[in-house]
Order: sequence, then C-alpha cells, then structure tokens
Amino acid sequence: MEQKRPLVIVAGPTAVGKTDFSIRLAKAINGAVISADSMQVYRGMDIGSAKITKKEMENIPHYLVDVLEPDEEFHVVKFCEMAKLALEEIYANKQIPILVGGTGFYIQALLYGIDFDKEPSDSAYRKSLESFAKEQGAEALFERLRQVDPKSCEVIHPNNVKRVIRALEYYHDTGKMISQHNEEERQKESPYRYAFFVLTDERGLLYERIDKRVDGMLKQGLIEEVTRLKERGFHTGMVSMQGLGYKEILAYLNGDMTLDEAVYILKRDTRHFAKRQITWFKRESDVVWLNRTAFHQNTEEMLAYALGIIKDKQIV
Repeated sequence: MEQKRPLVIVAGPTAVGKTDFSIRLAKAINGAVISADSMQVYRGMDIGSAKITKKEMENIPHYLVDVLEPDEEFHVVKFCEMAKLALEEIYANKQIPILVGGTGFYIQALLYGIDFDKEPSDSAYRKSLESFAKEQGAEALFERLRQVDPKSCEVIHPNNVKRVIRALEYYHDTGKMISQHNEEERQKESPYRYAFFVLTDERGLLYERIDKRVDGMLKQGLIEEVTRLKERGFHTGMVSMQGLGYKEILAYLNGDMTLDEAVYILKRDTRHFAKRQITWFKRESDVVWLNRTAFHQNTEEMLAYALGIIKDKQIV
C-alpha cells in the first residue's frame, strides 16, 4: 500500500502566535507554509489581516498569501483547489507542507478531502435566502438557522451571511444539519499522514493579546489602509471587506459610527471570533492542544514537544 503523504497543521484562534510558531517549525523540519486564512490571501489587506511580512517569513516559502485582489471571490472550494496545487509544489521540492491558519472549515475540507461538487444545490432557494437577508437583515436569517441547526450557530458568526445561507441551503437540500455533516466528515480517514496542532492560551491572556493587536494595527496605519481600499472602490458588499478590522473601520469612514465605537466593536467581535474558533477546533478529532500557559509562554518548549509528536507520527 502506498504511504500517505505528510502534512502538519498549525491552527488556533486569532492572536495566539501561530505565525511565529510556524516559522520556527518550518525551519526545524524543512517546511513550507500554506496559509489557511480567508483574509491573508488578498493583496493590499495587510494590517487588518495581521498578514505575515516578507521579513517575518525568514525565507520560508509561503503559499496563498497576497494572491487575489479584494474584489475576487475566495471560498472553500477555491481554497482547496489552490492549496492542492501548493501541496504538489511543496512535495516536488522535497519539503513538508505546514497548513497554518484559523479558518477551521478550510482546514477540515483539505485534511479530509471533502468533495463539494457532490453536494446538491437549489439556486432558487439560495436566491430566496439572499433576498430574505437583504430585506429582514442578517440577524433574522441567523435566527432561521438557529431553529433548524443550533449547533452550527456556535461556530458561524451571525454576520457571515454566506456561511449562514450555506448551512440553511444544506439543510433544505438534504434534510440534514450541516453541523452533523461536518461531524461525519471529521470521522473520515484523511488521505494524509498528519499531525494537527492547535495553539491556545488562558482566555484572559488571549483576550489581552487581541486588544493589544488591535491597538497595534491602528498605530501601524489600519485607518489609512482601509481608506486606500475604499478609494479603490472596494465596499462592504464584498466578502473581503466583511473581514474583521475592515468592516468596522469602513463603518467609521462612512460616518456610521465614531472611531471609539469602531475600535470597541472590533475588539469585542475579535474576542467573540476567537471563542468560535476554539469551539470549532474542540470538535476536531485527533488534535494536539498546545496551551501556551502550560508551556510557560515558552515557544521553544512548545516547539520541542511538537517536534517529538511529529517524529512519533513519522511525519519526517
């Protein structure tokens, strides 16, 4: 039987330190990074997405970073297509791919080889949901999902209309909850020989880091970055501009709220987002949790532990 190809995953909530950890890991195992982030793929969206800089990459190859314009669609199917091409290139270069990010749905799709083409879809029903969201608002649509699939509501943000519609559509087409479907997908055998690490920390410390990160983004020029995007014609109707940090600052620039309100909402919603990310990863099977506090906030200790597991699983 052909041996499965290796894959390392570094996941976890926003601001937990995935970037730094993944660079150190890549150096230790001759790795190359594939970004599993729905925002870092866009050019010109650097500060708000906390995108890794060329300097921070330390010559480690990175894929799916800075490859699309903000008005281009990016979704799980496109992610899987692009990530599979990146995997082939990394294997050809005799390196170990390291999938890094906080978008659990993308990671799950690639790890278990979910085939989205087989899933049914009713475009008339989708259009009716889109109209409902426009007329009644995102909250009302989210409430409809809560009625049929409350478990999904724990990991999908009420404002993520696209994901809410996808979940309602799946229920409508199959009579089955998408949360149940995701559970079943997690039970599938992965086509990869993998080690799946989830970085986390005590909630108070994580929230403190999130607040500091937002303050840092503002100092680095987040308002100026969003202003430039707005001037180029990018608006809230685009998936990219719905990202955390962009929609709040855009609302401020459009005069819908004060800067203080925008910053308050951004910090609050980022904390909520981190909580949903942790909830998602808790449902994954076969993951290794790396709690920063348990490792005395020492990244080298965490790295040594992770490398031991990678060796045990014969990834390298």
